[in-house]
Amino acid sequence: MGDEQTDQNGLAERWTKQGFDRLLSVHRPAVLAHLRSIRKHHPTASPDEVIRVLERRYVTAVTAGGAATGAAAFVPGVGTVASIGISGVETVGFLEASALFAQSVAEVHGIPTEDPERASTLVMALMLGPSGASIVKQFASEVSGTGKPRNAYWGDLVTKTLPTTMLKTLTDRVKKSFLKRFAARQGASVVLRAVPFGVGAVVGGAGNRIAGQRVAKATREAFGPAPAGFPAEIQLPDAPKAVGA
Repeated sequence: MGDEQTDQNGLAERWTKQGFDRLLSVHRPAVLAHLRSIRKHHPTASPDEVIRVLERRYVTAVTAGGAATGAAAFVPGVGTVASIGISGVETVGFLEASALFAQSVAEVHGIPTEDPERASTLVMALMLGPSGASIVKQFASEVSGTGKPRNAYWGDLVTKTLPTTMLKTLTDRVKKSFLKRFAARQGASVVLRAVPFGVGAVVGGAGNRIAGQRVAKATREAFGPAPAGFPAEIQLPDAPKAVGA
């Protein structure tokens, strides 16, 4: 047990040192630029329709694979593949695309994602699927002292309502589970298991598509139904009235 804990701690330390944390969050201005671009192309789309556009773009991007699947495919200058200098650009691209997607959905729900730790915790939990949701909900029940999570939509807890003083504890729990499933030590470095995550023997574009669809589904479950209107940050000047708004 002690050796396993030591190995996990070493894995987490190398993960951070190698810069993987940076792949799991995108600077907010880039997220907002991405959303404004979508809104310009779909000016009458409702928030729900914009989220569906985000889902289609995300699944298409990760299905394509390769370095172009990262956030740089949408917003120039966001990509970190070259700066981190690690192998497995398809996996790196999957992480970047997932970060941009998750943070974009959060913004549509009116939840800013300016804190990199909150953003990365959200992305890791989403990629873990049901087990990630379970970790967050269990933590919420412990914090509330009621034995039950206060909100069925746990995305808000991770990105907004959880006090900063408690965030690190949740992040550590999520990261431990994430690393156990998706990362491995290779000498003095950390390597990511190839995407698609958790799809087993299915490989290539079909597997990536399955993985992307799972993240998209987990994101809807994390944030719930789309809001009726858009937050001020992504409002269009003199925008046509959104359908369903």
